[in-house]
Amino acid sequence: METMHRPPLQTPLFFFLFSVLYLSFAPFNVCLADGKASESAGENPFSAKASLIRYWNREISNSLPKPPFLLSKASPLSAVDSAVLCKLASQNALSSHLSSFCSTAKLFCAFDSDSELGSGRKKGNDADFAVYSNRGFANYGGSRTGGVDSFKNYSDGLNMPNGSFRKYSGGESKGHREEFTSYARDGNIATGRFAGYGTGATGGSGEFTTYDPEVNVPHLEFSTYDSNGDNHKLSFSAYTGDTNSGAESFTSYGKKGKNVPAEFTNYGDGSNIISSTFTAYGQLANAQNDSFKGYGHSSNNPHNNFKSYGLAGNGAADTFTNYRDGANVGDDSFDSYARSSTAAKVNFANYGRTFNVGNDTFKEYGKGSTKSTVDFKIYGLNYTFKDYEKKGATFSQYSHASSSTASGISVNRWVEPGKFFRESMLKKGNVMAMPDIRDRMPGRSFLPRAIVSKLPFSSSRLQELKDIFHARDNSTTERVMANALEECERGPSRGETKRCVGSLEDMIDFAVAVLGRDVVVRTTATTRGSKERVMIGEVRGINGGKVTRSVSCHQSLYPYLLYYCHSVPKVRVYDVDIYDVAGKEKMNDGVAICHIDTSSWSPTHGAFVALGSTPGLIEVCHWIFENDMTWTISDH
Repeated sequence: METMHRPPLQTPLFFFLFSVLYLSFAPFNVCLADGKASESAGENPFSAKASLIRYWNREISNSLPKPPFLLSKASPLSAVDSAVLCKLASQNALSSHLSSFCSTAKLFCAFDSDSELGSGRKKGNDADFAVYSNRGFANYGGSRTGGVDSFKNYSDGLNMPNGSFRKYSGGESKGHREEFTSYARDGNIATGRFAGYGTGATGGSGEFTTYDPEVNVPHLEFSTYDSNGDNHKLSFSAYTGDTNSGAESFTSYGKKGKNVPAEFTNYGDGSNIISSTFTAYGQLANAQNDSFKGYGHSSNNPHNNFKSYGLAGNGAADTFTNYRDGANVGDDSFDSYARSSTAAKVNFANYGRTFNVGNDTFKEYGKGSTKSTVDFKIYGLNYTFKDYEKKGATFSQYSHASSSTASGISVNRWVEPGKFFRESMLKKGNVMAMPDIRDRMPGRSFLPRAIVSKLPFSSSRLQELKDIFHARDNSTTERVMANALEECERGPSRGETKRCVGSLEDMIDFAVAVLGRDVVVRTTATTRGSKERVMIGEVRGINGGKVTRSVSCHQSLYPYLLYYCHSVPKVRVYDVDIYDVAGKEKMNDGVAICHIDTSSWSPTHGAFVALGSTPGLIEVCHWIFENDMTWTISDH
């Protein structure tokens, strides 16, 4: 139970007594900053920000102005707040004061805030929800006969779209069609829950078209979706395309259904680390017909888990075509798939022909089934088949056309114009597309090193983190933290040095360790020009335009401000004046970085898709986006 209802610095007398007692008994150098005067006028010399400024002065040798954009991310904690929270962190007691911790330290801890559920049984006219956002639909569409409900541009562009559909179109609905078009496009953390959707429905269809496109962290849950349904067709087209680090869960989907066809087309196409779980999908169903086309195509490290899929079903037909084709690694698990089924037919064509070898496990696949057939045609490397039904299984062209080279991999993916460009474009007078460089992540601050160093930060200690931030199992908060930890624990690529930092002190340390003490940090000044055509003005090469080394830092989604920083060898960095094309007026100060050596990049990297080349043959440039940054040796 929360006991610290407000930030702990509300009563001056309490502050005074606490400060005296704490300074008398606590280790002064552990949880409080040193007591030297701050160089900032009016800045309390004991505050976290003042301490940071002194650290900057000690570790960075030049006297160049400190960048306001970076100092604005410093912890806002006062001296006493820092001491209190540091003490709580040392005692593993922050979870009891989570609300105060998050508000006082300016963290973001509300990834799982539930929207209020609306209710009401829709019986009359069709519904058209256009440019609509964050609503809950409970018992909606039950007992409908015919008609169509349309959700277009729903929660479009919101930071945290959150929709809940409970018992939607269920019960006695007949021939009712649902359309979800451009749902939650371009959001940051999209949460959707479909519980009891289409349960017992007869006929009709549900269409999810361009659902959650370009979302940072999609989190979708389908529970008892189309359970006991009769010929209620589901179609997922361009579902979670080009998203980053999300998870979808399908539990009891189509269970005990009759002739409930489902189509997944271009599902997770071009996404990064999408995790999908299908549990008891089509279990005990009759004539289930599912099709997975282009599922996970050209994505990065997709994870899919099929548990008891089609278990004890009758006459099911499942097709996996171009599934995970051209993706980078990936991990799929089929556990008790079609086990004890009757007359099941499963076809895997061009399955898992990943660029880098993935890992796939088939356990008790088709075991105990009757008159079932399984056909694997042109599928990739590194598969494990445990205790599967050998009778009726056909394997042809195993590991055909799958290798560690890029030959034969076809990439057909859209990349935002201007996201990547050649160095030759950085010439005065050139007109080019500027991508969307806006930061879509929620505002947060760094924590002081004295606090962040006391918090767990590893996948092996995820449960401790869940306890601190009150994250439920399978919640968005858990997924957000797990994704960040996975990325931070990933091994460096060739020639890369990397580190995740949750304090500005740690970021300074990493930049100095790689580049030396005479460093400077830059970012693009504003977001003006985003998604427009802009004209290039004066171009100034950093360090005289010579090939150099930099440290680039990119935000990661996490409760406190967390950056993934990595050394980038063989780059050229430019300061660029950006002008409005029509008025010829300067609108922004841009920072662009050009990677000279791309030989270790994946052939399916978006840069080569956009520019039409292969690794090592061309340089690739991009802008430094809002709230990202790059450190270089200063050239003052």
